[in-house]
Amino acid sequence: MAKKETQKLERVTIRFAGDSGDGMQLTGGQFTNTTALAGSDLITLPDYPAEIRAPAGTLFGVSGFQIQFSSQPVHTPGDMPDVLVAMNPAALKVNLAALRHNGIIIINSDAFQVKNLKLAAYEENPLENDSLKGYQVFPVQITELTREALKDSSLSMKEKDRCKNFFALGMTYWMFSHSMETTESWIKDKFASKPDLIDANLKALNAGYSYALSTEIFTTSYEVAKAYKEPGMYRNITGNEAIALGLIAAAHKSGKELFLGSYPITPASDILHELSKHRNHNVKTFQAEDEIAGIGTALGAAYAGSLAVTTTSGPGMALKTEFMGLAVMTELPLVIVNIQRGGPSTGLPTKTEQADLLQAVYGRNGEAPIPVIAAASPADCFMATFEACEIAFRVNSPVILLSDGYIANGAEPWKIPTAESLPEIKVEYATNPENYEPYKRDPQTLSRLHVLPGTPGFEHHVGGLEKDDSGNVSYVPDNHDRMIRLREAKIQKLADVLPQPEIFGAKEGDLLIISWGSTYGTIYTALDEILNRKTNKKIGWIHLRWINPLPKNLADYVSKFKKVLVPEINLGQLIKIIRSEYLVDAKGFNKVRGLPLSTSDLINAIDEELKG
Repeated sequence: MAKKETQKLERVTIRFAGDSGDGMQLTGGQFTNTTALAGSDLITLPDYPAEIRAPAGTLFGVSGFQIQFSSQPVHTPGDMPDVLVAMNPAALKVNLAALRHNGIIIINSDAFQVKNLKLAAYEENPLENDSLKGYQVFPVQITELTREALKDSSLSMKEKDRCKNFFALGMTYWMFSHSMETTESWIKDKFASKPDLIDANLKALNAGYSYALSTEIFTTSYEVAKAYKEPGMYRNITGNEAIALGLIAAAHKSGKELFLGSYPITPASDILHELSKHRNHNVKTFQAEDEIAGIGTALGAAYAGSLAVTTTSGPGMALKTEFMGLAVMTELPLVIVNIQRGGPSTGLPTKTEQADLLQAVYGRNGEAPIPVIAAASPADCFMATFEACEIAFRVNSPVILLSDGYIANGAEPWKIPTAESLPEIKVEYATNPENYEPYKRDPQTLSRLHVLPGTPGFEHHVGGLEKDDSGNVSYVPDNHDRMIRLREAKIQKLADVLPQPEIFGAKEGDLLIISWGSTYGTIYTALDEILNRKTNKKIGWIHLRWINPLPKNLADYVSKFKKVLVPEINLGQLIKIIRSEYLVDAKGFNKVRGLPLSTSDLINAIDEELKG
């Protein structure tokens, strides 16, 4: 066996790609878990086909999973992969343009047959011409070698071929000096009742590792040192998992039963799936027949005194708007989670987009103000969710929590907080029935006091028609004007108690960047690179957590910079709010490709703004 070199690297980006049936999400997930346990910092980007059953071997049937991991803090899944594992010609064609120059390509050469080449629109086999010149290409007969490793298995040929993703995973484990123990344990647990599958997948995994170790085509393995982390207990978590745990934590801290009324929709369905596992935490999940029924049952649960939640994506938000207006009118606490995806209509259901900000802030009939909070990363979803629940109870109002497909499906290490570190969520109800008026307001919060239904002596009216303080229907023009203004003032008054966002970098100067949601990591990485050049330009950055109400300190910062830039994964939604609120000629940086913003593209845009 030839002696092989081990090279130390600071960071690596790797992308697994193949057909939907090739198990690329599972492969990427296992690589992620192993990498996290090895101590690296990381961010992932799963990339699913938009069609449920796209024809095998076609370009639009390619499934991908990208991970950037490093010994330093990581804030994005990486712009350009250093390594591409391509299981068929379509996977190669779709992803080749993203690979960096001289990047490594591990190819399942067995898949490069005439039929698959035609499906991928290749006129020639790229393994037999110069089209891959400029890359380090490692063609491996992954299918055939997997079959050879499993020649004594009782599985069918089709079942054996399904193990080839573990062969590829074994090769990458050797390449990046990873242990196989985590995946071996997972295989044993996953297929505990199917010993043949345990045996086959373990053999395929070890065969891939042994092949990379012994073959002469792989001469170098790589090692990424552990990243520094604050002491504590960590786990790898996706955004949707973090939202589910945030809801459970808020339910415990408010002393409430958690009720989720929802209808499955990509990419929000995993929250419903995750919460359904936690009945032992006083969680009730209801899979409704449609989006309208989902929010209707949740609003009923809010009226009955539960921590009530409904989850959806953009199209579902459109259907829920009438009940959202009813929640505003009745002033009941309800958390509405919107995992944004590409639109309009069905659009790109598995891709990411910051498409629904204006819908969240304004998308209801009449004057129906709702607080809006946006999570910045997968791990941040936990506290953003907790805050949304706390504010819903504080002012008896629906609250919209915005995430998106990138955050929802992406993963990163999360430091698990202790239960003691989370604040109690105070929930107040009216207790004195004498002279009770359901729409009489607390002078500090402008919130009305809710009464649990069935409480003796508190009979009153709620509903969609306008009321006066007594709860009686009122058509008095001045009363309607007063109630409209009070509901708006109640939301805007939250700006007095919500934490003010920090400004990073300069506090006045040449360029202020204002952002929200999942652009956080890209902007952080771009500014880190720009400021490391020791530029003489003064750049500041504010990342908004609460978008309605806007923070009180934002107006002051906007006035102190010559230019304002607003990067978004849409055609310009926050920028419309910033322009109208502060009368500033803000500029947008907008890409709507179903992907996170590219760090290199954003750096170029910032440089252009600084040049003028």
